[in-house]
Amino acid sequence: MNDFIIVIGRQYGAGGRRLGKKLAEVLDVPYYDKELLSEAADSLGFSKELFQKADERKPSVLRSFLSFNYGSTSAAFSSYTLSDDNLYCAQCKVIRSICEKGSCVIVGRTADYVMRDHPGMLSVFIHAPEELRARAVVERGEAVSDDEALEKLRKCDRERESYYNYFTNRHWGKADNYDLTFNSARLPLDSILPIILKAVRRD
Repeated sequence: MNDFIIVIGRQYGAGGRRLGKKLAEVLDVPYYDKELLSEAADSLGFSKELFQKADERKPSVLRSFLSFNYGSTSAAFSSYTLSDDNLYCAQCKVIRSICEKGSCVIVGRTADYVMRDHPGMLSVFIHAPEELRARAVVERGEAVSDDEALEKLRKCDRERESYYNYFTNRHWGKADNYDLTFNSARLPLDSILPIILKAVRRD
């Protein structure tokens, strides 16, 4: 295989992160989610804390009052006021830098849009009914009741949708924006995995 990038978009609680980690493990390539992408940003001279604050959220109060300096690897961007658009540009730069190093799996961060011209990019979206996702959120210990889990997942999905739509001018979760979409309630992750592997390997 030539270099490939697997990008996973997901509804909250649908299993996208678990799928991404498993794919990276099977393919023996780096895996990046919000924590690991922040670590990568830090290693490239970007502010890890600011990346975390702006995690998949539509522009907000960050605009106009935060500022920071990039490291020597980003001299063209050094020392300017941090607007949300500039922060997004910085995130795109980190994603491209990661992908230039070789094959990887990335969860979220509009990476499917950022790397849309990469010939080896495969974009995937994972979704499932709310009640099943709520149950998964409770089982993971991220909520104490189904009602709390529903509130949490709806809020998170709204933020992800607003963020994605704002920066890409696309529609988050719309099937024709992705190469493959799966309902993880109908098809378990262990069954989704070989389909994605086949698509990446072009068997």
